Amino acid sequence: MTYDSEEETARLVGLREMLTLAEKVQLLTGRDFWTTWPFEKIGLRRILVSDGPSGVRGEVWDERSPSLNLPSATALSSSWDRAIAARYGAASAVEARRKGVDVVLGPTINLHRSPLGGRHFEAFSEDPLLTAELAAAYVDGVQENGVGATPKHYIANDYETDRFTASTEVSERALRELYLLAFERAVTESRAWLVMSSYNSINGVTATENDLLETPLSSEWGFDGVVVSDWTAVRSIESAKHSQDLVMPGPAGPWGNALVAAVEAGEVPLEAIDRKVLRILRLAARVGALDGFAPVQAAPVTVEDGVAFAREAEAVGSVLLANPQKTLPLDPAALSSVAVIGHNALHARTQGGGSATVLPETVVSPLEGLREALPGADVTYSIGAVVQEGIAELPLDEIVNPSTGEHGMLVRFLGAAGDELFREDRRATALVYFGGDAPLEAAALAELSLRWTPTVSGRVLLGFASVGHGRVLLDGELAHEATSLLEEGMDLGASLLYPPSVSAPVEVTAGTPVDVVVEFDLGSRTGPMAGVWSITLGLEADDSDPEGLLAEAAEAAATADVAVVVVGTNSRVESEGFDRVDLDLPGRQDDLVRAVVRANPNTIVVVNAGSPVLLPWRDDVRAVLLTYFGGQEYGNALADLLLGAVEPGGRLPTTWPATLDDVPVLDVTPRDGLVRYEEGIHIGYRAWLRAGRTPAYEFGHGLGYTEWELGDLRVDGRAVVPGGSSGSSAGAVSVATPSGASVALRVTNAGSRRGKQVVQAYLSRSGGSVERPARWLVGFDSVELDPGESATVSIALPLRSFAHWDDGWAYEGGTFDVHVGTSVTATPLESTVELVADPS
Repeated sequence: MTYDSEEETARLVGLREMLTLAEKVQLLTGRDFWTTWPFEKIGLRRILVSDGPSGVRGEVWDERSPSLNLPSATALSSSWDRAIAARYGAASAVEARRKGVDVVLGPTINLHRSPLGGRHFEAFSEDPLLTAELAAAYVDGVQENGVGATPKHYIANDYETDRFTASTEVSERALRELYLLAFERAVTESRAWLVMSSYNSINGVTATENDLLETPLSSEWGFDGVVVSDWTAVRSIESAKHSQDLVMPGPAGPWGNALVAAVEAGEVPLEAIDRKVLRILRLAARVGALDGFAPVQAAPVTVEDGVAFAREAEAVGSVLLANPQKTLPLDPAALSSVAVIGHNALHARTQGGGSATVLPETVVSPLEGLREALPGADVTYSIGAVVQEGIAELPLDEIVNPSTGEHGMLVRFLGAAGDELFREDRRATALVYFGGDAPLEAAALAELSLRWTPTVSGRVLLGFASVGHGRVLLDGELAHEATSLLEEGMDLGASLLYPPSVSAPVEVTAGTPVDVVVEFDLGSRTGPMAGVWSITLGLEADDSDPEGLLAEAAEAAATADVAVVVVGTNSRVESEGFDRVDLDLPGRQDDLVRAVVRANPNTIVVVNAGSPVLLPWRDDVRAVLLTYFGGQEYGNALADLLLGAVEPGGRLPTTWPATLDDVPVLDVTPRDGLVRYEEGIHIGYRAWLRAGRTPAYEFGHGLGYTEWELGDLRVDGRAVVPGGSSGSSAGAVSVATPSGASVALRVTNAGSRRGKQVVQAYLSRSGGSVERPARWLVGFDSVELDPGESATVSIALPLRSFAHWDDGWAYEGGTFDVHVGTSVTATPLESTVELVADPS
């Protein structure tokens, strides 16, 4: 059942008509942060939605309800593998069903227009075709397991700065050929059950009131699902006149009783309300939330070991950027000592920051993974350079809950008279209250208490991170009191997830317990975030002796067979809520790499970042391996990659620059409230080629552990469109029945071990009257072969590959150049294909 036939629709309409106008309108705003309203009289239960897309958090943000933490979306897109994307979606759906979740708020598929975009780790690519193909596969994987997928954020929401208020100024052609194309297949082919509208405006009209919600989404693409708002994105009754269906969160919102009055006054058509209600009921039927309607899938059809898949997906999506002396893979039998260096080697980032954050049960760090894989070697660790900014939580094995005597922390919410309103035993000192039972608005004070036994002696910086006023007590004595203010320019969501920190120096002794209490004044929180709260109790990093840290790391590297340096970003660099100001690695990490290389030339650098960073030392090291944010099995997957148990299977979905000045499309900062996409259709590698600039690593690039030969390129057929002129551009022809072409080539593994190759096909057009990108991706496929084995790879060139938007899809006949290879300019095989009109 899809619940889109006339008969099925009639049944849903019958239920809808059992609701009063007030009930219909009530259904259009969420009941709370994560659920919709139930109506027992029509057999409708609540629908539970949850943040994804690289895991499913569930209804509460709580370490006691852990979630599978998959590698970041950039690792997924680097696989260039539709099957992996479908399995990724399926794993998310299985996790959702385990947590009672009906809808996953993902995938995030906004384009990497500028590398400064702060949330790119959560999105896929700078290319619309690659994004569209993988997004469609992800949606398939989620929905085939009976859970709704929600491609987001529709549309042109490719930056974070002033995302609530800014307007994206973009041409219709760029919208259609880039930003809408990224979403199109997830709707037209995979039939996504939801789409999330974004915060920003498009050409002056906010997304939730924009005609783009109807055209092309519904009228052209046939979308029959629910347009759910990003949280608080709906701001007016006006949006109810448009194809915006569901307001989140609830129960307060701009519709409610005001919308009832607007309908009764004839200001909003009842037909608009009825259409929205029908779509929500159809979603309920699909996910099994409506009595009498069987869910589209009663039980998951694709179930696998999620932890094992996280490890596999990380390896498949990691990109070997450089390996000039074939240093990788390392031979485990030849290693007696390994120096593992870097803040991120011990405190790895397995996911980016923001609403997509999940809480895994366990995380394997790079240090742990290598020590496990090399039991006979001496694997040492040095921090080298501090990357952490702000407060980091205390390790669970160092803290004891004074109420239970077990590892953890006691949290109490107290009234104005000091009476206890609520208490809970937590297993972490980083807490987020975003829904749930805690009485945030009724309580006056929150009290966090634990007994901490440090493992090192000396001066530490102890404190908390939260917006508001708090006190830190040690062994019953006041150690610090301060008010932490919202940082200027930080949006409210970022203030919840990455609040500013306050700390004070404290002398501690290893093995000597300290009773720690934080008293936080909940009344000091004001504004629209008063109903949510986050706080982290812990330590700020001590960066008082940076030269000493560098020297210690270099000394450790000098005596090792190989040095593995893990560099990366932190939560203040890549996160929802703010864009990046540069592409530099935070802290002294560049100095660290240089110091280690001087001490030991046999240095491998692992990059633990979700999107591009500058690597100025890249030509001085033996190998550079990009692992993105690697999910909870990161350390095990990294050991697999470095020691050759598996091959890094990734290819870059985004161009990595050598310097910031080289980047042709950079701006993400609104001016007078506007972000102007003046580059039009030329973003990513298209812009690099147009500008004639050479990046550090180009789109599609990635190495493996074997050698490859490509040959015997054939172009099969011609791209044919029916005759006649569309009148939309000179020499253009209109389309009735698409007829594309294809290319085929022989791929041979010429090396000594099994490996993977990703074959990429691009088009270009040197003549003609229509402005075109220098090259554009039109197809890709991957192949895995044993040594000496050959295979024929075929890649379709759909007719739309030749189209351009000119108030409709138009086709200018003539000769197009075909470029086939292993990255955007590494295309040794070239040919041509004709786009011709069929005179019949």
